[in-house]
Amino acid sequence: MIILAATPIGNLGDASRRLVEALENATVVASEDTRTTQRLLAGLGVANRPRLVALHDHNERERAGEIVALAEHEDVLVLSDAGMPTVSDPGYGLVTEAIARGVAVTALPGPSAVVTALAVAGLPTDRFAFEGFVPRKDGDRRRAFEELAAERRTLVFFESPQRLAATLADLASALGTERRAVVCRELTKLHEEVRRGTLVELAAWAEGGVRGEIVLVVAGAEARAIPFPDAVTHVRELVRGGTRLKEAAAEVSDATGHSSRELYQAALAVRG
Repeated sequence: MIILAATPIGNLGDASRRLVEALENATVVASEDTRTTQRLLAGLGVANRPRLVALHDHNERERAGEIVALAEHEDVLVLSDAGMPTVSDPGYGLVTEAIARGVAVTALPGPSAVVTALAVAGLPTDRFAFEGFVPRKDGDRRRAFEELAAERRTLVFFESPQRLAATLADLASALGTERRAVVCRELTKLHEEVRRGTLVELAAWAEGGVRGEIVLVVAGAEARAIPFPDAVTHVRELVRGGTRLKEAAAEVSDATGHSSRELYQAALAVRG
């Protein structure tokens, strides 16, 4: 089978017992960077030296078939440099190939920069959207943020320290200067830092230069203050456009904060 294994995102002490046992017994390991895997084996005191196969963004399409073929006869352990494979890391193409060929896929859960940042940020965690790495080009980045301006879920991004100041400034422009956000730097490492503030405050702070690995958590948009009758009208407009009443009520509820059930009942009464 294919075994996706989460590795520490900074502190080696976060390595699970299951990960260590898997490394001790593995015969084949597909890893994002074989040098990083060698350091992980040494750091965890694992004497086993499995066959290492490179699996990264530039060769996954070509290598997936070969690795799945191996997994038809023996377990293949899959590692990214940090965290869970497939989550903004190589592995997705491998998993889809394995599923297509009937090879079992399982996971050894463990550290996740996304969940760790959410846990310490102090922003709502009941609903969130992971947006991965922020687009590098200025125009692409601004367009992406404009599309997210009305998103009510907490947003999580990965960003490089070199582009953090520009990203925060663009977020402030698209989402509003007072939107709350949290910069999580070097999570689980010696110099871990969690800095909270508004987007404009954090942009000013980042101008001074930031180092280390960054996870950025941004509060979702607040519900717009739309009167209930206007919200019901919007539900009816969506229904006239072909949306089912239940889905229309849910969509308007997400955008306005009004009860989906009450919107449904009011629109139904008017329609009747």
